[in-house]
Amino acid sequence: MSDQARETREALGARLRGFRKDAGFASGRAFAAATGWQESKVSRIENGKQNASEADIHLWCRMTGHEADAPDLVATVRHIDEMWMEWRRQLQAGTEGPQKRLMPLYGKTKVFRIWDPNLIWGTLQTAEYAEAIFEVATNLYGNPPDTDAAVAKRLERQKYLYEGSRIFNVLLGEQALYSNHGGSEVMRGQLDRLMAALALPRLSLGIIPRSAPLSVWLGHPFSMFDDKVVLVETTSAEMSVTQPGEIESYVKTFELLRRSAVYGQAARDLILTAIEHFVRTGRGNRG
Repeated sequence: MSDQARETREALGARLRGFRKDAGFASGRAFAAATGWQESKVSRIENGKQNASEADIHLWCRMTGHEADAPDLVATVRHIDEMWMEWRRQLQAGTEGPQKRLMPLYGKTKVFRIWDPNLIWGTLQTAEYAEAIFEVATNLYGNPPDTDAAVAKRLERQKYLYEGSRIFNVLLGEQALYSNHGGSEVMRGQLDRLMAALALPRLSLGIIPRSAPLSVWLGHPFSMFDDKVVLVETTSAEMSVTQPGEIESYVKTFELLRRSAVYGQAARDLILTAIEHFVRTGRGNRG
């Protein structure tokens, strides 16, 4: 699981271990006997190997005389759950659901910071490219196929590019221009869309060339909504970061990535080169 989620769970376990010892339970075995739990459960919770449920927290605090601490610890448990949400669990009803859940967050955000080393950002995607992306998700995670509904909801987000005074700071890796989802024709259409997006007045689009000197690891894609929440995507899960200290790390990472990016005509030239690549590829396929 993510470093932040794991570290938070380990810190919670250490705090619970302290409660147990302060209450006179010298060993996990003694505490397990008093609670009716397996000794292994106590050990796993204290060492951050198992999530404690809210019921576990309430019982632990009651047994150790720390009932006043229960609300704070329950909030920590909920935060851990929020930080790490398995994609299969999120997608169990299809890919449209996560798209719907993002709409309110997009609606209230004033400043966006987006980084993706491999894919075109969802809000700049064409319908055909988005369809290919959602089909990958369906094949990978086995969720119910609802591609049309998911695409429609993703395209609905594009209205925020034109409404209000939102600022969009978007960074893409050059690889995102070449990751072929949908074939040459779909990619040419997507890259044409990206060219048009360069003219949007509140969109700053930077591209990090593959040979650019770097001041930070490229890492996973992430989306930052104001300075309040960061969504980090991995192959198996999506992590929600809300703690100010962690968010500051992502702010710094984004600024370091910016130093490696090119903008304006240089970015346009990279996109045009990628378009020409898919023009040649398309001709070769027809041949």
